[in-house]
Amino acid sequence: MKNLLLRLVLEILILKLPAAPLSGLRNKQSHFAGMLPLLFLYVRLQGLEISLGDAWASSGHMMYSLHYVRLAIDLNFFRDGKWLKDQSEYDKVGEFWEKIGGSWGGRWFDGGHFSLAHGGRK
Repeated sequence: MKNLLLRLVLEILILKLPAAPLSGLRNKQSHFAGMLPLLFLYVRLQGLEISLGDAWASSGHMMYSLHYVRLAIDLNFFRDGKWLKDQSEYDKVGEFWEKIGGSWGGRWFDGGHFSLAHGGRK
């Protein structure tokens, strides 16, 4: 019953996401922040746990990283307390993120990276 209720809440929240592409960094930052709870809820529904990696950074990433403009987050996934090293275990989560409008690092071998495209960058 609990999972059914969580799935219903998730579907309702997805319907509330704006369909039109956003413009402006500030609007995208707010939209990205609003997408994250959906991702976290979906992860829990998959029976996974997460810990946070980099969300905002001032160095240590590729030049022009979306972390530098607060449009990316790195997550660590766990099942039964064990870190999931195999990126293929993130596929469902990454596909969900793309479904709600995000860019997933699993497309370029960084499965724990979730971002919102900006200025031609993912």
